[in-house]
Amino acid sequence: MEHNNYKHTALNGSQLALTTTFFKNILSGNSPEYFPELVGKKGALFSNITLTKFIEEEVSHDAFDLSIEEHRSIRTFSSGEQKKALLKHLLKSNPDFLIVDNPFDALDVESVANLKEQLTKLSDEMPIIQVFKRRDDLLPFISYAMYIENNKVIFNDTIEAFITMFETGDPFKLNGNIPAPIEEYQIDSNELVKFENVNVSYDNRKIITDINWIIKRGEFWQLKGPNGSGKTTMLTMINGDNPKAFGESIYLFGRKKGTGENVWQIKKQIGYFTPSMMELFKGRHSALSMIVSGLVDSIGLYKKASELQLHKAEEWLKLIGLDEKKNRVFIDLSQVERRLILIARAMIKHPPLLILDEPSTGLDDYSTSMLSVLINKMAKESSTAILYVSHRTEPDLKPEKIFQLTPGEDGSVGSVL
Repeated sequence: MEHNNYKHTALNGSQLALTTTFFKNILSGNSPEYFPELVGKKGALFSNITLTKFIEEEVSHDAFDLSIEEHRSIRTFSSGEQKKALLKHLLKSNPDFLIVDNPFDALDVESVANLKEQLTKLSDEMPIIQVFKRRDDLLPFISYAMYIENNKVIFNDTIEAFITMFETGDPFKLNGNIPAPIEEYQIDSNELVKFENVNVSYDNRKIITDINWIIKRGEFWQLKGPNGSGKTTMLTMINGDNPKAFGESIYLFGRKKGTGENVWQIKKQIGYFTPSMMELFKGRHSALSMIVSGLVDSIGLYKKASELQLHKAEEWLKLIGLDEKKNRVFIDLSQVERRLILIARAMIKHPPLLILDEPSTGLDDYSTSMLSVLINKMAKESSTAILYVSHRTEPDLKPEKIFQLTPGEDGSVGSVL
């Protein structure tokens, strides 16, 4: 529906970059071909791009523009609080219209509902252009749509016609079975991770309370919980980076944490992927060398790989349908191709535990379904335990068990669903 005759438009963001001239012209009120009603008007960009700039300004110049009223750093805010502070700040400049760029990325269910309600109210006051990738994220008041086809921007009269085009298409298929590891890990315990009445506090504030949880070999878990519930805290306690783990009853791979093992011994038994890792890989490494590097725990490949290592990496590339791109430069591949490669890189050794932290953030529906197909297959065909962390319930993902963190006054408690 339309509000006050404002034209609210959705743009499929899967093939759009907000740094292009197309978006710069819209924001500056200079896009008569597509938005004649906004010519000469001033727009504001509600995006993680804008948020990152404010965070960088805070770090570099002590500019606390988003959090001056709170007397604390914007970096200490939860994702939902950061988005709320950004929107409030942008609206102070009285823009004529707003571009919202994938506004619900990294937000929990409650924060998504609150932001949707706020944007719906705002739609009565100004035109809103929504850049989105996930169909479920479409705002309810959107009535028009745009998309890109053959490098041309095409306008649709109605959102209904656009939605029918935005189906995920044919299911993603993998080629063959999960490649076997070159060597098997030898672990005495069937229990890979064990929390016994674990408590964590920061600055006298309880984060998690009396957490009891066991992850066994070959199990497929999803860790869920709203922003600030302690998911990241628990991951860092497992992954070896959090000193709060010491003194608590945490057992990793059959050994109590703090009894002589070092961080690197733990990390060697854990495969890990999160989208922020992609920023680490800036070199001109090939797709093949990126997967091989998972066998030597390096960023890229800096020594000659053996024939066996190269063959194993090629098997993984064939599995995910990228064997013909093995010599392509990794950073030149599509976003989902790079994520498939990095997940294969994390899994090539068949580590006892694989942690996937919000792997679908920023992807569209079809790309997310591609990841889900690969993750389900790895869970089914290997003895690696998989821990998948996400706010979202992905329709194609099939975890066996869910560990839910529920916040309370005395920190989050955990329960198995």
